[in-house]
Amino acid sequence: MGCFHSKTTNVQSPDDESLPADKPDLPNGDAGEQDQVPAFKEYGLAELRAATKGFSPEMIVSESGEKAPNVVYRGKLDGGRLVAVKRFSKQSWPDAQQFVTEAAGVGKLRHTRLVNLIGCCAEGDERLLVAEFMPNDTLSKHLFHWDKHPLPWQMRVRVAYYIAQALDHCNTENRRIYHDLNAYRVLFDEDGDPRLSSFGLIKNSRDGKSYSTNLAYTPPEFMRTGRVIPESVIYSYGTILLDLLSGKHIPPSHALDLIRGKNMLLIMDSSLEGQYANEDATKLVELASKCLQFEARDRPNSKFLLSSVEPLQTQKEVPSHVLMGITKVPQVLPTMLSPLGKACAKMDLTAVHDILLKTGYKDEEGAENELSFQEWTQQVQEMLNTKKFGDIAFRDKDFKSAIEYYSKLVAMMSVPSATVFARRGLSYLMSGQPELALRDAMQAQDMLNDGAAFEAKRQSGWHG
Repeated sequence: MGCFHSKTTNVQSPDDESLPADKPDLPNGDAGEQDQVPAFKEYGLAELRAATKGFSPEMIVSESGEKAPNVVYRGKLDGGRLVAVKRFSKQSWPDAQQFVTEAAGVGKLRHTRLVNLIGCCAEGDERLLVAEFMPNDTLSKHLFHWDKHPLPWQMRVRVAYYIAQALDHCNTENRRIYHDLNAYRVLFDEDGDPRLSSFGLIKNSRDGKSYSTNLAYTPPEFMRTGRVIPESVIYSYGTILLDLLSGKHIPPSHALDLIRGKNMLLIMDSSLEGQYANEDATKLVELASKCLQFEARDRPNSKFLLSSVEPLQTQKEVPSHVLMGITKVPQVLPTMLSPLGKACAKMDLTAVHDILLKTGYKDEEGAENELSFQEWTQQVQEMLNTKKFGDIAFRDKDFKSAIEYYSKLVAMMSVPSATVFARRGLSYLMSGQPELALRDAMQAQDMLNDGAAFEAKRQSGWHG
């Protein structure tokens, strides 16, 4: 992932409960995945403006202004990482330092069930949060606005369990307050796994809206006092269970009436018929009922949520993207760049030229021995001379001549070198021929990929 430096302190949090079989049972979730999450940092406004194309409307990913009063943009950072950028108004956070402190606190949390917060910005009037980007929409979209097929029962159970894991981890890390937990706060990553947005862990400083949803879904104590307590989060979890069970918005009061009247199966989404055992559905309905109790003290804690939902999972081994019927398109994450990669990323053509000179023809190591048996032929001697003259021209930055010699060499060699294509590509670029430069760069990359694949296969065969 690379290392990011920040004025804020990075603290990784230990974790967690058992994870399902499709991901390893490791502390703090999947350690490999956690290594890919950069440390929290403060971003410059210019960087985030560039990442979102000037906060362009075409980059907005918020589904509803009512449900997400602060706009969220999709962004792409310089290293290629996709991010979600949430933009607050200054009125929400007039004190810039308070905003940074609050964001940095949430930014210490790291977990595979959270959409991890990786940065913030508080320059001038801007108040911005930066989090991992989730490419597969929200729970709201998959439950209420699905296109091809409804969310299957086992995926709904998995959502309930994963979100309970996220809440339990937040409790462990003394982040027990989550603002406005609803189906818009649950997002799906590239694997199709549901995650809880970290944005809900950030308190809304001045907008007075800990709950932006319909008042019918708001915890009773918030209606009475205007305060959010940890038990309020459990109440909101209960409303998510109702969403999962019914596939639609059912006001908690109406759902509780049905449950008390022993008509609990009337709550169930008709599209799920045949997918679940009645006793399993009943257990989830009863859990929702416990979460929605009027008195906060009567509601269960996050450990109870986990122990109640975990036994209902019967397809742990099936990946989420398979259950959901979505095509898995892995996000290409930035890697540690080589010196050549860094020079290319910075478009430092002088550095690229120097590196290619120093690197030489490592991709052809071993070829000299093969040629030594053939050097007596005129054809091979001519090829060696052409390569030599091309290298001299490239070294002296006579790019026009380098193109001429390397082009002859490509035509003469039965298997041209990736280095030759790389050098000719740079020569084209320095000569104002970007299309030809791109062609050679792609050719060199293809050859390197083929070589890497062959080497991996060779190593596999050797060790097997």
